[in-house]
Amino acid sequence: MTTAELMRRTFKFAVRVVRAVEALPKNDLSRALGRQLLRAGTSVGANYRAATRARSRADFVAKLGIVEEECDEVIYWIEMIVALKLVDEARMANLRAEANELLAIIVASIKTARRGARA
Repeated sequence: MTTAELMRRTFKFAVRVVRAVEALPKNDLSRALGRQLLRAGTSVGANYRAATRARSRADFVAKLGIVEEECDEVIYWIEMIVALKLVDEARMANLRAEANELLAIIVASIKTARRGARA
């Protein structure tokens, strides 16, 4: 996957997160958890974009580490929202799957970059 393709994919992921948050029930708990999901979900693409502008391999790896953390946090908030039955699990399954795929791609990119070849 090219850098441009991953940038588009993380952008589309952020849009999907925004739509998922908009679909949450309109109550205080959903709003609080939704804000957390929204922050982490939109941060994945923004931080990946920042990583592509890294000044060095070490900076690239560090910025990808932030992307990894945010992507993992998205999975956490999805799990919390589903566990509290704020949204049906089936409705969040595709978003969770995409978050897991993105996480795997980012982890692989970090490993590749640490070996010396820019991902």
